[in-house]
Amino acid sequence: MPTGKQQPATAAAPAHSGAAAVAMRRVGMFGGTFDPIHAAHLRMAEAFFSQCRLDALRLIPAGNPYHRDSGPQASAVERLAMVQLAIAGHAGWQADDREVRRARPAYTVETLEELHAELGPECQLWLLIGGDSLHNLPAWQRWQDILRLANIVVAVRPGFDAANLPAALQPYWQQVPDFSNSAPSGTIRALTLPPVPLSATELRHKLAGGEDCSGLIPAGVLQYIHRHQLYRSTAR
Repeated sequence: MPTGKQQPATAAAPAHSGAAAVAMRRVGMFGGTFDPIHAAHLRMAEAFFSQCRLDALRLIPAGNPYHRDSGPQASAVERLAMVQLAIAGHAGWQADDREVRRARPAYTVETLEELHAELGPECQLWLLIGGDSLHNLPAWQRWQDILRLANIVVAVRPGFDAANLPAALQPYWQQVPDFSNSAPSGTIRALTLPPVPLSATELRHKLAGGEDCSGLIPAGVLQYIHRHQLYRSTAR
């Protein structure tokens, strides 16, 4: 696990470190590399939180992604610190450090099992993923257990068609106008979200070229990036 730089004193303590978990009615899980976290991530998180009527939202930076050809440019600790800064002031949102602290690749199903054990069976877990990830879901570690533990919410891109989903996922898909029903797990639904043409890859190139990313990256995160001289070149 990368050690990275020391976290800034202004960053809030991670959700999983030393604090007792509090059971909530609906808890969302939004995992990602967040390299760096940016405005589109936050718009997705806001839509996820409001449309699913969540009581709490955990943003979980990946520690050591096993499904990417190349690893993140910023260390796990740096990416965690940026998430903490980005969500400061959002009531009910927490940066969860469990995958950053894990010394081996983290599987989504294991993270869900941990959250389920901490929060109790009365808590509904909601997992946010992208449309591309949904198509690959049957290849994920114990993917059927993921659906046993949680409902999946998909941030779909323009042109997404549920009819093209793998046959194994079709029984779980629900085309519903809202998230008001109380199914504890086992459904897949789309998140209503206007497309945001922004990617972390694009932002890393802009930062490496010295371009202004104000408005695309939260101000506190941008200050952290400049202070720690992150993304100064396309290869770190």
